[in-house]
Amino acid sequence: MIRRRGPLTCIELVELVTDYFEGALSRRDRRRFKRHIAGCDGCTAYVEQMRVTMRLLGHLREDSLPPVARDALLHAFRDWKAATG
Repeated sequence: MIRRRGPLTCIELVELVTDYFEGALSRRDRRRFKRHIAGCDGCTAYVEQMRVTMRLLGHLREDSLPPVARDALLHAFRDWKAATG
């Protein structure tokens, strides 16, 4: 959870987007999130892209993916986490 006061930054919004969709933000952070997307076209587009992605892919199960696709996704995210961590 973000503990900063004042306006939410774009980076903070990206960090909070999953909690936003899961309803896990505090009231204060949810208000800050909504204020930010009301005034930031880039983040508004990002949140909508995430909403569409979750709607389209949210029903995928691991066993519904071909093994090659599953392995490619695991490899990509493993590399991504290593690069950002």
